[in-house]
Amino acid sequence: MQFTSERRLDDGVLERDFTLGRNADSRIPGILWTPASDSAPSSAPAPLILVGHPGGLDRMRPRLASRARHYATQYGFAAATVELPGSGDRPRLPAVEQARADLRRAIQAGEPVSDEVVDALVLPLVEQAVPEWRAALDALLALPGIGGPVGFEGGVISIGIRLAVVEPRIAAANLFAGSFVPAALVEEARRLTVPLQVLLQWDDEGNDRQAALDLFDAFGTKEKTLHANLGGHTGVPSFEIDNGARFFARHLK
Repeated sequence: MQFTSERRLDDGVLERDFTLGRNADSRIPGILWTPASDSAPSSAPAPLILVGHPGGLDRMRPRLASRARHYATQYGFAAATVELPGSGDRPRLPAVEQARADLRRAIQAGEPVSDEVVDALVLPLVEQAVPEWRAALDALLALPGIGGPVGFEGGVISIGIRLAVVEPRIAAANLFAGSFVPAALVEEARRLTVPLQVLLQWDDEGNDRQAALDLFDAFGTKEKTLHANLGGHTGVPSFEIDNGARFFARHLK
């Protein structure tokens, strides 16, 4: 991990950009937010929240920073994110780009999206992104002032499922509902055991509500909570930021 910039925000949170990886052609950009020293006692390393997103780190940065700063100032958490494969300035994945175009075409035509298209779109992202998240976690937990346990939130829900199943350092997950989930990931969801909270927008124009509810039902964990709010994809109520933070406070503190 190499830090490329840092700045102290007006609330005292330290925001640092970094890259992960030795090869200049395949470095993964990311951002780390850590709380001000007066909100995180030096004797207790800050718990870490991995903040997922659907891609395009520059575009998503304001929303991610808002969540991370809330976690840092109100709860003393550190938060970090990395760019998704094929997004931002990273090399494009032609097969994924083609699957995304096929998905959009089916939706615009009012046609059902085939399992083949969903698999082609999602599975390559999961296979590449999850090892990258785990490598980032290795580097982040080696930094002074950051420790476990670790939470994962948001992002492409299939990536969150796989990561929460295979990564023993993930102690809780707050996932954003999605319906384009390969059947193989639905089966993996049955193996998930960590405490889980799922945020669902009831009128999300980009997701099938029943498919999202069926996925929630499939999660195997004994502690799972569904937060469903009226409104479209971008209409998530602001209070859900603190609901997510309090969920993590219960399981990471």
